[in-house]
Amino acid sequence: MSNRAFKHLTVMRDEVVRALSPKDDGVYVDATLGGGGHTEALLEASEGARVVGLDRDQVAIEAAKERLAPFGARFEAVHARFGDAGEVVPKVAAKAGKPGVDGIVADLGVSSPQLDDATRGMSFRKEASDAPLDMRMDRSQGRTVRELIEELEEEALADVIFDFGEERRSRKIAKSIKRAETEGQLATTGDLRHAIYRAVGGDKEHGIDPATRTFQALRIAVNDELGELDRLLAALPTLLAGDGVAAIISFHSLEDGRVKRAFADEAVWDVTSKKPIVATEAETAENPRARSAKLRVARRRREGEVRDERTEKQAKYEARKARRHGTGAGS
Repeated sequence: MSNRAFKHLTVMRDEVVRALSPKDDGVYVDATLGGGGHTEALLEASEGARVVGLDRDQVAIEAAKERLAPFGARFEAVHARFGDAGEVVPKVAAKAGKPGVDGIVADLGVSSPQLDDATRGMSFRKEASDAPLDMRMDRSQGRTVRELIEELEEEALADVIFDFGEERRSRKIAKSIKRAETEGQLATTGDLRHAIYRAVGGDKEHGIDPATRTFQALRIAVNDELGELDRLLAALPTLLAGDGVAAIISFHSLEDGRVKRAFADEAVWDVTSKKPIVATEAETAENPRARSAKLRVARRRREGEVRDERTEKQAKYEARKARRHGTGAGS
């Protein structure tokens, strides 16, 4: 895939900019650089802000460099997984002479270009049936999904499909996949799709292809996506300066649940809202992928800052009172 072909619709671009509110002397990290959409938005929002983007996909990095070249030294790309943020970001902050960065954004999951590129082996579409069973986001290292299937016993494979894909028919599917492997019929994404259909049928259920959950599960496992997220969330408190903001977009419950639990530590985080932010109707109409997106935002409390529950309750009371009497902002 050429750099120009790596085009991805940025999810909740405006919401992320509002959450991080980039300032001219601020340093920010886009932990999942992709095509550079969020980074571009942050750089455009502030004339002096700097952004360092991380991505494990070299194709994405090259595409982002091309897109963001007009911003010059204000942008820097690093070939790294977002789970490596604990090692990369302190160096970024130290280089800028800061105790921590001012904001971090992460847009989890797979990007549209990775799905659209048949050679990546992430799509179960019929037109991608001849693709090798790869699914790696970084094709320079790690095992392919074919190698993963070879390594796992049937029961362990079923556990992966159930745990990461929330597929209730995981036992039948795993048995069919291992049978295809034994028969020498498991070389392409089309072979994998056929093995899944053979186990559970090929008709769509409520608009969802029966292969969806299994392909998702295997992709998550090959790329250790939840492990990467756990490492990022564990490191976040040490990476942000006081008042620094973390904004994380997830696309399924396994990711969102982890983010919600991490931000629940009130000694560390001041969460902007209990419920996640979702895309507007206008955005979902333009980009259907945004329908499942959930954005959670939290501010890193300053060192020694004590959460004043009474003050917070008072602020909420005053806000409700203002709304009732029509004296709130914009009235």
